Amino acid sequence: MKLLATLYLSLVLGLGASLPLGDLIADGGSHDATLPDRCDGIEFDAITPDETGTTIFFKGAHLWNGFLGPAQPSNEFFHELDEYGHVDAAFRMHNPENKDDHDHVYFFLDDKVFSYYNRTLEAGYPKPLQDEFPGVPSHLDAAVECPKGECPANSVLFFKGHDVHVFDIDTKVVKTKTWSHLPVCTSALRWLERYYCFHGHNFTKFNPVSGEVSGDYPKDARDYFMKCPGFGHGGEYKIPKCGDVKIDAITTDDQGKKYFFAGPIYMRLDTHRDGLHAFRITGTWKEMIHGVDAVFSYNDKLYMIKDDQVYIYKLDAHNTLIEGYPKSLKEELGIEGHVDGAFVCPNKDTVHIIQGTIIRDVDLSATPRVVTRDFPIPISEIDAGLCSQEGVYVFKGSTFYHYDSAFTLAVTKMAPVPENITPAMMGCQE
Repeated sequence: MKLLATLYLSLVLGLGASLPLGDLIADGGSHDATLPDRCDGIEFDAITPDETGTTIFFKGAHLWNGFLGPAQPSNEFFHELDEYGHVDAAFRMHNPENKDDHDHVYFFLDDKVFSYYNRTLEAGYPKPLQDEFPGVPSHLDAAVECPKGECPANSVLFFKGHDVHVFDIDTKVVKTKTWSHLPVCTSALRWLERYYCFHGHNFTKFNPVSGEVSGDYPKDARDYFMKCPGFGHGGEYKIPKCGDVKIDAITTDDQGKKYFFAGPIYMRLDTHRDGLHAFRITGTWKEMIHGVDAVFSYNDKLYMIKDDQVYIYKLDAHNTLIEGYPKSLKEELGIEGHVDGAFVCPNKDTVHIIQGTIIRDVDLSATPRVVTRDFPIPISEIDAGLCSQEGVYVFKGSTFYHYDSAFTLAVTKMAPVPENITPAMMGCQE
């Protein structure tokens, strides 16, 4: 089942989960006294993901590969940097229109720039910084990529003091802003479409366009970006047994982002390259304080259902609640009662709503929206439904049912044999 091949539910029971499944091993920092220990609380020189999604942390002559593990000499991986001292700033290029530099990792040392791919220095590097990024000052503090959609254009944010130099990758135009309210960033990181300024052993999340900081910051990086004894913001990480798995809702939006929801948390399933991580629903959709019953995507909007209310959010960088919402189920979809699951199949205008042992079809292109037909289904107590090119998946507890299509689900009188969610699918325990 390709759709769920990357679904790790190991983080569902730990609301503080910020580390990939493979990192759920007690680290405790490095134990070699000759190596720096980031659990002591240090200020990083630079942080960047590489082309595989591994986040690299730099400090002096050492680095850490990923969120766990001890420090290692950086010259074992990037030996050409030795001659120039420590890394000032680094970022992973986001330029899908130009395959020659997309996903390449750039390092900045004094007035020089290095470009690496697969940990190999590209031909012609190092270069003078001005040759590659004209108008950007040398001796930078930090850098981070900002793709179009999150910024007005594919850009790189270069930090020096309180000044932020926004470099347009296509036009090579630099616009300088001053964000005096933001701490001086010694490193910066774009992680799961969020932007973080690291300063000391703390970090502050910020808006990449305005520099706005919302929420309770700064926070200690050891609580979120590494596993350290005595730190962590959500308790110990627990891998549930496959028999304990329960999904409240699951969907794919029109941008190809895959989400699942369980209790107060959600997880993006399409971010496996940068790690799969659990977040509180209210951190992205602040109005959904009681979780969700069902979620579906249609026409670049995300419909979130809780009790008898429908919340509709724009699929933009800020997940903006559309003015006038929430509205009642009756007013928005022409139905009443508890919703167990909902899904829209690719390139279709019908939302299939599961209520008990009935599946109801609502034409989303019609006004007003009313139920066009309903069918009994041979399964009760369904938790969630999902439709993809591979068919329809109906989830019930730790099992799922697979149908070839929504039509098959509606007309089949007998349920298929339920299949158990497996460790290979979801990373749960036998």
